[in-house]
Amino acid sequence: MQPIHHIFSQLESPRRVIITTHQKPDPDAMGSSLGLYHFLTRLGHEVNVISPTNWASFLDWMPGADRVLNYEITREKSAALINAADWIFCLDFNTLIRTKHLAPVVEKSPAIKILIDHHQQPAIESFHYGVSDTTKSSTCEMVYDFIMESGHGHSISMEIAECLYAGLIGDTGSFRYPAASADVHRMVARLKETGLRHTQIHENIYDNFLENRLRFIGHVLTNRMEVFYEYNTALIFVPKSDLLRFDIKTGDTEGLVNYPLSIQGIRMAAIVIDRDEERKWSFRSKGNVDVNTFARLYFEGGGHFNAAGGRSSASLEDTLRTFKKVLKETASDFQLT
Repeated sequence: MQPIHHIFSQLESPRRVIITTHQKPDPDAMGSSLGLYHFLTRLGHEVNVISPTNWASFLDWMPGADRVLNYEITREKSAALINAADWIFCLDFNTLIRTKHLAPVVEKSPAIKILIDHHQQPAIESFHYGVSDTTKSSTCEMVYDFIMESGHGHSISMEIAECLYAGLIGDTGSFRYPAASADVHRMVARLKETGLRHTQIHENIYDNFLENRLRFIGHVLTNRMEVFYEYNTALIFVPKSDLLRFDIKTGDTEGLVNYPLSIQGIRMAAIVIDRDEERKWSFRSKGNVDVNTFARLYFEGGGHFNAAGGRSSASLEDTLRTFKKVLKETASDFQLT
């Protein structure tokens, strides 16, 4: 994978461009994709954003979200666009498998593939150009750097600013996490100069749910949470029956894994959700607890040191047993005791 600055000189020549991200895109994935979309469109490129799956409705306010294609319901059209593309930008994922059923289509495309990502252990052999930087707060910060370092800072519009800011607050926990560096705050100051209204964006993301989600959270915290004080760990498990009972949609479980970290002494929180095709894990931690390695070793996942995801094809009951067994056997290895 060659450094991304090698394509800076080619940005002025219009190309057919695809932008894609990981399945079930979060604010950083969607924000970085749409921020880059607006930037490249302003430069005269023909750009399409393709999401591997659907996304949370609280992201629909983003400028350009109505033009994003969902691959699962536009497979023929999306595949044709990908096969005809000159460039494919791959944002906020480190390996093509994270694009689910879209992965083989992207892999087979003759297009130049360009990575912009901040997760650990990228599959650099899959990309022609790119940048992978785990010190960055978000892919939105990296797209901002891409725009600025390519000499196009003057092209940052209100639309670009709104998209990038949304992803920035999503992946920094509204600037709570250690990755919210001085550069991040300088970025915010620059985005504010476009006239960005940050309060409205916070409301769009965090105050935009239905009543059933709040009742679902109350039910889960009361009935589906186990706390292992001896391991400074908390676990939330969500059976499919709960998803059906409370009519839970994509995005409604966003952020739920963070709740147990507010308990005094808890250094790792985990949530597993019973999906149709798999059990989906999310892990969060504080300090020197490495959930990236934990997820990679035991749940086919990975991500960041303090935030990672995973999966299991076992039943909910079996994957819960595996978690508890692994927790007991490896707690000292991951500095949980």
